Amino acid sequence: MKIKLSGHHVEMSDAVKQYVDEKFSKVSSHFPSLIAMDIIIAKEHGEFSVEIRTNYEGSKISASGADAVMYPAISKAAKKLDAALSHRKGHLKGKLHEKPTSTTPEIAHEIIQGMDLH
Repeated sequence: MKIKLSGHHVEMSDAVKQYVDEKFSKVSSHFPSLIAMDIIIAKEHGEFSVEIRTNYEGSKISASGADAVMYPAISKAAKKLDAALSHRKGHLKGKLHEKPTSTTPEIAHEIIQGMDLH
């Protein structure tokens, strides 16, 4: 999976890149059809915000996380993305199964109304 990492008022060091790769290796193993992911890490007003965007099976999925420290913000965003992808995967798998058809049994009063009792 290709990860495009960019920073806004944040320096992207090798340690940050390694942490991001480590966090999203689990996501890429659970969802092998993910091809690319855009991650933007920004620092504004003393708080780090992480925004993640990706396409999964024809749907745009995004997640974000914020914290005063960068690494917990990345973890929060990764957790939210994993939950969003799992939710979408459930929708896709649910559509593969046939929905049961509801058959209503004949009710006794309908049977009696249809009978000729004279």
